[in-house]
Amino acid sequence: VQLQASGGGLVHAGGSLNLSCQASISIWNIGALAWYRQVPGKEREQIASITTAGRTEYADSVKGRFTISKDNAKLTVDLQMNSLKPDDTAVYYCNVDEDRIAIMKRTGHWWDYWGQGTLVTVSS
Repeated sequence: VQLQASGGGLVHAGGSLNLSCQASISIWNIGALAWYRQVPGKEREQIASITTAGRTEYADSVKGRFTISKDNAKLTVDLQMNSLKPDDTAVYYCNVDEDRIAIMKRTGHWWDYWGQGTLVTVSS
C-alpha cells in the first residue's frame, strides 16, 4: 500500500493549488478514489471522489472550487483547488473513497493507512 500526497503549501485567500497523489496499483484497483482533509481536533472528511468511470462528487464546502481528476497511466489523482479560503486550511490526504473504506472495514481488509498527507495553509 502506497499513498503519497504532495503539492501543499502556503497560499493567500483566493489563490490556487494543485495537489497530487501517487497511489500504488493495489489501491488503484480497489475502485473509487478520494481526497480527504483534516483539521486538528476534527474528524477527517471526504471532500472529493472519482470513480473508475470518472464520475466525480464533491462536498458542498468545495463544490465549484475544487476539481478532482485522475491519470490511469500514472496512477495519480489530482485535486485542483481554486478560490481558496482560510477554512480550507488542513492536512489533505488521498485514499479509496468512503464507501470502499466501509466495505473494507466490514470485511476486515481495511489497511487504515493514510500516508503523511500534505499541508495546505490559506492565509487571509
